[in-house]
Parts: sequence; C-alpha cells; structure tokens
Amino acid sequence: MTELARPENNPQMAGYIWASVDEAPSKELFPGIRLRPLWKGSDGAAAYVLEMDAGSHWQGVDVHEPGPEEVFVVSGTFNDGVRDYPAGSFIHAPAGSWHVPQTATGCTLFLFYPLG
Repeated sequence: MTELARPENNPQMAGYIWASVDEAPSKELFPGIRLRPLWKGSDGAAAYVLEMDAGSHWQGVDVHEPGPEEVFVVSGTFNDGVRDYPAGSFIHAPAGSWHVPQTATGCTLFLFYPLG
C-alpha cells in the first residue's frame, strides 16, 4: 500500500470535498454566461463550471492572471476567438495569455485555476 493509499486517507477524511453543479450557485457574468463555483482551496486554487448559451460571448478580453487557466469542454463547442474546441477538448492557457470566449452552439466548460 502506498503512503497516500492508507486507510485513513479516504473519502470521509477532513478536506475531502465534493460539489454538485446543479446545487452550485449561478452568477451571470455577461448575458447568457453563468459561472458556478465548485471549490476554492486555501492557496487560491479554484474550480468552476461555466455555462454559455448559444450565441453568447465574453464582453472584452479574458486575461489569465495571476496564473494559468485550464479548460475542459464538457459539452457543446467553445470558441476562444480564434478556433473552435468541441466537447472533450482540453486547453491550457498560460499566465498572461488572453482570449475572447464565445460559442455559436452553447457549451459547458470545466475551469481550473491552479493559482487562483
């Protein structure tokens, strides 16, 4: 058994967190774009679900600061202002990069910010 697989390191230990997207509060960022927080770590790292209705777009430029943004396209097709990413796509946007999120079809994204 590895050190991390000890019996006391199980789904009932302190710090083990789970969230339901359906129960996460929804905040409208722009018309047709909603953010649902799933988790925030003590170090600033955070996980979200972003829902974008068909034809919606970010108002302005989305700059990745202070760190990178990790995106997984759960459903639909996401466009970063340059190309389309279908469901199942993973995007790593390094710190300091930017894009203009948009979608013609609607999409759901899982977002992870390792540095907040």
